[in-house]
Amino acid sequence: MTMTEMSEELAAAYRECERITWSQARNFAYGIRLLPPAKRRGLATIYAFARRVDDIGDGDLPADTKLQQLEQARHHLTSNSTSNEDPVLFALADTARRFPDVPIEAFGELIDGCVADVRGTTYETFDDLLHYCRCVAGSIGRLSLGIFGADDKQAPVLADSLGVALQLTNILRDIREDYQNGRVYLPAEDLKKFDCPLDGASSEARAPQFTRLVEFEAERARDWYATGLRLLPMLDRRSAACTGAMAGIYRRLLDRIAAEPVAVLRGRVSLPASQKAAVAVKALTGITRSGRIQ
Repeated sequence: MTMTEMSEELAAAYRECERITWSQARNFAYGIRLLPPAKRRGLATIYAFARRVDDIGDGDLPADTKLQQLEQARHHLTSNSTSNEDPVLFALADTARRFPDVPIEAFGELIDGCVADVRGTTYETFDDLLHYCRCVAGSIGRLSLGIFGADDKQAPVLADSLGVALQLTNILRDIREDYQNGRVYLPAEDLKKFDCPLDGASSEARAPQFTRLVEFEAERARDWYATGLRLLPMLDRRSAACTGAMAGIYRRLLDRIAAEPVAVLRGRVSLPASQKAAVAVKALTGITRSGRIQ
């Protein structure tokens, strides 16, 4: 169904989801734009609701209020409301009808991860952190797969793995910002192993230890990328290009962080728009059957 065949209310709801995505998705928008219209709208809607959940968890409201709003968001997933008063929920309900393989219940895992953030959960081991990554990012990978479509039974596992890789990259990029907000995601066992407790993450006093820590975590993330990118040959060309673009941008960001780890202590490391666009173009034209991005 094209936009002209939809009701004006539904078309407006999808436009709002796309507006949210284009203005706030940053890295993801480059890949989502490579999809055909119906899938592009569907994935933008998934992002828009995920963004809403993230914004609750990262906002400035008191913790009790955040937890209440997160539970309200969870309730909205099962309310089956067809009201057009909330454009994101209106579009999400329509997306669930058009793409019945989208596991809407996976949003509950994202909410669980945000609840952990609000409660100040810390992670002793990598297995502890892995559970969190699968909640907040693996869930989005599986939701996205419902839009892309894939018959292989291994596809959800690989989509989950790619989500873990992206989240590990986010964690490294945001070490300084998270620390300032009272959050430390890196496993305590790793901080101890490299003698880098992050009790002064705004300084570079422990630069050698910090560099070794980041290099270790970056190599771990690369392993998850290697696993997750095996998903690409299971997807149609445009879905593979979308996934390849998003993964390619984050993997290049990871390489930049690993090349100068202490840079993340000075501020958020990012890629210029020209590099992101180049990765997206390469993803559209250079996906091989092996799943590699040329």
